[in-house]
Amino acid sequence: MTLEQKQILSASTLASFLTAFMSSAVNLALPKIAETFSLGATTLGWTVTVYLLVTAVSLLPVGKAADLWGRRRVFILGILLFLGGTLLAGVAYSGFTLIFFRAIQGVGGAMIFATSVALLTEVFPPHRRGEVLGINTAVIYLGLSLGPALGGVLVQGLGWRSIFFLSCIPGLLSLAVLHRYPGATEGTAEEPSPARNITHQNHPSRKEDPPQGKQQMGRLTQLDGMGMGLYISAILALALGLTHIIRLWGGFLFLGGSILLYMFLLAEKRQPFPMLEVRLFHSNRVFAFSNLAALVNYASTYAVAYLLSLYLQYIQGFPPRKAGLILLIQPLVQALCTPFAGKASDRIRPGILASLGMGLTVLGLVLCTWLDAGTSILWVLGSLSLLGLGFGLFSSPNSNAIMGSVDRRDYSIASATLATMRLLGQMLSMGITLMVFFLLLGDSPITPQMYPAFLRGLKILFGIFSVLNLLGVFASLARGKEKR
Repeated sequence: MTLEQKQILSASTLASFLTAFMSSAVNLALPKIAETFSLGATTLGWTVTVYLLVTAVSLLPVGKAADLWGRRRVFILGILLFLGGTLLAGVAYSGFTLIFFRAIQGVGGAMIFATSVALLTEVFPPHRRGEVLGINTAVIYLGLSLGPALGGVLVQGLGWRSIFFLSCIPGLLSLAVLHRYPGATEGTAEEPSPARNITHQNHPSRKEDPPQGKQQMGRLTQLDGMGMGLYISAILALALGLTHIIRLWGGFLFLGGSILLYMFLLAEKRQPFPMLEVRLFHSNRVFAFSNLAALVNYASTYAVAYLLSLYLQYIQGFPPRKAGLILLIQPLVQALCTPFAGKASDRIRPGILASLGMGLTVLGLVLCTWLDAGTSILWVLGSLSLLGLGFGLFSSPNSNAIMGSVDRRDYSIASATLATMRLLGQMLSMGITLMVFFLLLGDSPITPQMYPAFLRGLKILFGIFSVLNLLGVFASLARGKEKR
């Protein structure tokens, strides 16, 4: 392994650990945050949803910027922004300010997500891609594993704010690694995609590269302003509309978001420098269906940790530390399974492993539909183990299939697209959760009087997620044979 490969792998895994630990640790702090700021169930959910929403909104623009201005430069800026948002969240003095600072974290997280996989794919050869992506994904699951366990200890011993302060350590270490090797700060524009080459051929005035002094201005003009505006508006409208879809204005907002999303896709087809390379979805079956499988899988699984954290603390009456240790089992199984799945995907068709993983995830979700006040913890542990095994088999092989289906020049946009599907899925998962809770609980705090309604919502949600993930299995199987 070369010095550059070690540097990129170390920095990427540390940053990935930071974002993963933060997301899972915050789930354990939610009841205490609700108590501190007197937040209702729906508003409390927005402390999680706003991070996903802002990250999803930012990913494609950030992926485009990374192609134009350099992946490493955007990666470093992302770490700095994430650290800033994390520190500010630790000193938040109201629910609104916490939600706002979580939004800042979301912008930084988008920069990290859009570039980390692309950097790894760029510096490692194809025959090691699955292994390296498996290592990176395993570190993500390690962060998810330590989040509930360590987060529960921190919340119980030092308060929920300590989670944000201590989460800065991996980010600072990542910056230290990048600072030690000056090459990490270099950032150059990436090779244009075939779609852009075609555009240059059709426009003689663009055949020659601009002089060195005008390159930065030229890159700025390549940003797709219209597409960016349509995309951001569409995602915001869809997220807010889904949360309040039972209200008339929420339904209209969701419909408007759907129309804006369609307009965005049409506009991207005509753009000489598109933010989203729509051609990849039309011409690349593996890329299209692998991304669809990722969207569905995250949409049906992301809210599980959020729901079970509330279930274990409210319904089972466990303190944060014990609830965190129970939730540890899922990401722990994922962390153990993922490196082997990633390495296996270098030899076995990634689509086969990913489809098998989604099938196991369906079983785990179905088991969760039987949760109630008297459910044995062994049942919960068994469900979480199945979910961990299924997700571990799915994640890195699916990423390998996506990155292996595109040319090197498209690594950044492919990485950003995959991250967008992941974040859109996570946002959809939380959106469905907030919608069901809003229907059954309104914005009331989860008090003992509301426990029956909460359990009813829990069963409904796991039923929805089971059906959704089952549909995702068919999407995964439909991807066809990957390039080897």
